[in-house]
Amino acid sequence: MGLDLFEAPAVNPPIAPPVLAPLRHPPRIPRPLVPRMLRRITGRCSACRVPLALARAAVAACLGASAVFAPASLAQDAAITVRIGSAEPMTGSLAAVGMDNTNAVRLAIEELNRRGMVIGGKRVLWELDAQDDQGDPRQATQVAQKFVDQKVNGVVGHASSGSTGPAAPIYARAGIPQITPASTDSSLARRGHATFFRLLADDDAQSESLARYAADTLHLRTVVVIDDRTAYGQGQADGFARAAKASGLSVLAREYTNDKASDFSAVLTRVRSLRPDAIFYGGLYGQGGPLLRQMRRLGIEARYIGGNGSCLPAMAQAAGEAVNGALCAESGLPLQSMPEGEAWLKRYRARFGAATVQTFSPYAYDATMVLAAAMAKAGSTEPRKYLPYLRDIGYDGVTKRGIRFTPQGNLIAPAVTIEEFRDGRQTVLGVQQLP
Repeated sequence: MGLDLFEAPAVNPPIAPPVLAPLRHPPRIPRPLVPRMLRRITGRCSACRVPLALARAAVAACLGASAVFAPASLAQDAAITVRIGSAEPMTGSLAAVGMDNTNAVRLAIEELNRRGMVIGGKRVLWELDAQDDQGDPRQATQVAQKFVDQKVNGVVGHASSGSTGPAAPIYARAGIPQITPASTDSSLARRGHATFFRLLADDDAQSESLARYAADTLHLRTVVVIDDRTAYGQGQADGFARAAKASGLSVLAREYTNDKASDFSAVLTRVRSLRPDAIFYGGLYGQGGPLLRQMRRLGIEARYIGGNGSCLPAMAQAAGEAVNGALCAESGLPLQSMPEGEAWLKRYRARFGAATVQTFSPYAYDATMVLAAAMAKAGSTEPRKYLPYLRDIGYDGVTKRGIRFTPQGNLIAPAVTIEEFRDGRQTVLGVQQLP
């Protein structure tokens, strides 16, 4: 087919747009010829030029491929790789949480690849870069710097607040968005990092809900507060102590341990003499479970209360039969009450088996999808270009409809679920929807 098909006749009256017959075997035209073709099509006379858009469409027909008529073909030729970093404690006392979250990110990556997303006219190949931060702040900073050096496009993590705290400024300096599926330390959102986001309620929200339930529903009057001296544990204990006093509970004492401890006899011996109605523990199930076992062994009948670090199936394994009656708060809805929880659980178990799913994995999945949605909305996978779209993304996820964030990176309108362990399983006692 020659170019004369597209030439406008040398007459002044306007002409109807030329009809382009479909080509079964269009000729291959070298790319450098395209500008010259456009000039020939549009430049014959100033009075009767074929519109530029029509000219471009004509050239596209000859080339046999365009972003409009055959996006898959163009995208195939211009595929880009988008790497999502996942920073989780895959070894150590938090390995159950870390492996679960990593698998959730992996599931999201696999599903994104099956969708065949095109961003900015380019087909995207999604890759997972999973790193073990061991739940250790020093290791977390090394992982964060590695992600920066490798120029990952976004980060899902970290799990523990103690790891997120020192890692967050590293991501902020590099302009890489970070969404944590599990870190609830309230102070994290007050540090001014524009790249920080979290997908669940913070410790202040949990503490307020737990203290009010303990005072108003359980009619408890006295409590001893213990924490593990980590950023997460101490922040949670401080928040509960404040909320307890505001709810009319008397805080009899503050006690401390550490996140590596296994023997709590000294602390519990002091606590036993105070005869409190409840013991609040700020920390994670790795120490909370043994603490609860030793409470019962020493004859301490006080109600055990913990935050989301105790509100996991792994807590039952760590505490054994002593877990029954323990009260905890989950920073969100129970899986069965999430908008897409049941459907997601089926997919997760079909991929990774029927093992118990921990609390935070649906949030890790949603974090990955929120990053992808912001990239799609921005039309770019470059962190600094899609970052502005994250705050008001309005994504409908597994855990929540219309996911959006405050200017500080907190989730807007989160939920807190109060639960009790019965027969080794978490039982919902109530759900509070926060503004």
